[in-house]
Amino acid sequence: MKILNFGSLNIDNVYTVSHFVRPGETLATEQLDLFCGGKGLNQSIALSKAGATVYHAGKIGEDGKILLDILQEHGVNTQWVEQAAGRSGHAVIQVDASGQNCILLYGGTNQQITEEQIDRTLSDFGPGDLLLLQNEINGLDLLLIKAAQKEMQIALNPSPVSPKLLEMPLENVTLFVFNEIEGEMLSGVLEPDQMLAAIRKKYPSAVLLLTLGKHGAVYDDGIRRLRHGIYDVPRVDTTGAGDTFTGYFLARTAAGDSPELALELASVASSIAVSRSGAAASIPKLDEVLRAREVLKPVIV
Repeated sequence: MKILNFGSLNIDNVYTVSHFVRPGETLATEQLDLFCGGKGLNQSIALSKAGATVYHAGKIGEDGKILLDILQEHGVNTQWVEQAAGRSGHAVIQVDASGQNCILLYGGTNQQITEEQIDRTLSDFGPGDLLLLQNEINGLDLLLIKAAQKEMQIALNPSPVSPKLLEMPLENVTLFVFNEIEGEMLSGVLEPDQMLAAIRKKYPSAVLLLTLGKHGAVYDDGIRRLRHGIYDVPRVDTTGAGDTFTGYFLARTAAGDSPELALELASVASSIAVSRSGAAASIPKLDEVLRAREVLKPVIV
């Protein structure tokens, strides 16, 4: 199985603040850090650090060499990343004293994916290969259709969720990885168990993976349901924790690990990530996760 992540590539401007800026307020920041990010880039690096061979596809602007460099530095194949005129995608991220974040995205070249680029990229992949998608690039509808025609498995992290996304052929998705906000839009309900039941009814053959913040994560494949708690670690910056979880879970299941073990390792990895600053920079390598697994004990949820 080959893993293709067709996703966003962003330059993150991370501002450390005492609190999130309010309407009409001018707030002096305590610190500015520049990181490479985007859910696509973060998840490719997480996949690679978790032991997978991963191909990244996407589009960068004239300022995007730094994005290519960090992917290659972490062992991600970038032969399907193309360049266009203009600026790459970027984000303005506020991180408050508790480690919570809020994010403002500018799509840039992430929104310049063409059907020709999709066809060029998918020509190298076939039945049984895995396509990972998020909702930070254009062309998702075409990717969902064309990948299904090639009998690829499709994993979707529907973030940021939008009404337009619900109009796409989501019945082609093999695995959904989503949080409570995304799950509410997918299902129309708030309570997690009801949410899973409603999404299961709409997409009966899909595997569902729901992340619940401090309440851990739930795996549901239609036959069994698994739960895993979080770990008690210092919260420094939650940026990229969900991407770390997604990348680790997919990498470990692709490697043949059981859903139980993949869920555990993904939870350990994301807990390590929240204890560090940045997105891609905070993602731990597999050997560190395996060592931490022997020490950390999950908080029962």
